[in-house]
Amino acid sequence: MARPLPPSLYAATARPATPTPPLLRDRRASVAIVGGGFTGLSTALHLAEAGVDTVLLEAHEPGWGASGRNGGQVNPGLKLDPEVVSQRYGEALVALSYAAPDDVFALIARHGIECEAVRGGTYRAAFGTADATELRSLAAQCGERGMPVRLLDAVAMRVATGTGRYRLGMFDPRGGQLNPLGYARGLARAALRAGAAIHGDSPVTSLTRAGAGWALATPGGVVTADRVVLASNGYTGGLWPGLAQSVIPVFSAIVASAPLPPALADSIVEGRGVLYELGEVTFYYRVDPAGRLLIGGRSRSRDLAGPDAFRFLSDYAIRLWPALHGVAWTHGWNGQIAATLDHMPHLHAPAAGVLACLGYNGRGVAMATVMGREIARHLQRAELPMPAVPIDRIGLHRFWKAGVAVRLTYGRIRDHWATRRSIYVGVPSAPASSKAASVESGSVPVDDEPTATSHKRHSGSLADG
Repeated sequence: MARPLPPSLYAATARPATPTPPLLRDRRASVAIVGGGFTGLSTALHLAEAGVDTVLLEAHEPGWGASGRNGGQVNPGLKLDPEVVSQRYGEALVALSYAAPDDVFALIARHGIECEAVRGGTYRAAFGTADATELRSLAAQCGERGMPVRLLDAVAMRVATGTGRYRLGMFDPRGGQLNPLGYARGLARAALRAGAAIHGDSPVTSLTRAGAGWALATPGGVVTADRVVLASNGYTGGLWPGLAQSVIPVFSAIVASAPLPPALADSIVEGRGVLYELGEVTFYYRVDPAGRLLIGGRSRSRDLAGPDAFRFLSDYAIRLWPALHGVAWTHGWNGQIAATLDHMPHLHAPAAGVLACLGYNGRGVAMATVMGREIARHLQRAELPMPAVPIDRIGLHRFWKAGVAVRLTYGRIRDHWATRRSIYVGVPSAPASSKAASVESGSVPVDDEPTATSHKRHSGSLADG
């Protein structure tokens, strides 16, 4: 049975979904896609636009998983630094990942998708010394590649965010925000208009060889296809052996406030940009076009709902902005994203005619969109932007909940001490006249505890699913 959407702000405000009735007969297709998130929907849209007969099968409804529940941040780049990505996979993947927001906003404009899209940029924020050192390195690597990023010192970050929490930030104007469920529904609508078939309430119960192709069985019928794309990400089950055990389904939660007074809303993340913190167990937030604050972070590893289930998020928001005392919190929800041990998306070709792509590590809005496009191109004989790798099961995967709990405890301790060492928490507000000067990279102060650069903690949040 299809499960209803969790009671999120997005479910309450997104444009209604176009009907995607269940599959009720057997049929053939050139390509069958399993999963109605951003990867699957983008693949279906781009294939249909190219005239390829495509069927997408979703167990619930398009956007039901992390694609319709995430933080709504459209962020450039991958979790790892450009130098690491370039060494492993080449500069083309670096360029693709940092330009990914361009593709998202272009799709929104081309198809007239109503999803509250605002391109106000992305702030990466550091409150600890080691993370500030890493952020400097990241900014230098981006600058060497001609990217339009700039560093912001503690005073400039106070101006940009209304809080003295951060010692250093990096701003990238290519990022932005949207209602992710509205975006997923818009992609589905566009794919249907282009000629794709999308069936909700159609879980694939088996995937077997059928001559030179594949047979995908659902409760209502069988799809026989020449090629198959597996795109279920954090909700991957046992359809293909070992695939679910190759990622860790990490839970992320979000709470949303009632619309804030305009002056207060405008003081949190300048220009309706989005922000995510660097660290081990960190937070991400944005103010949507209606003036609501949405703040998220990692949660307990089970389905929960309602703002009271995630009081740690609203409490942290009040620590950042004491003026939020007394503000109503109207929605709270969580969901699973897929994390990988190497912090990179994984592309697999486990058998002839089968592709799988999952594990966006909190970069799903932009990166899943472009990977769907690239998979569609590959199915029309284009090269993939990254190599397909064997499926690698994570050892002791059945204990993943315990492992995540231990990691969260360690991360909280690490971030606590990083905050205590920061010399910039509580930095006085900067006068408006100093703002322009303070955002230039030359004004960033020298760290008091220089440390060797690590590539593990960039973008420790799960901002965009």
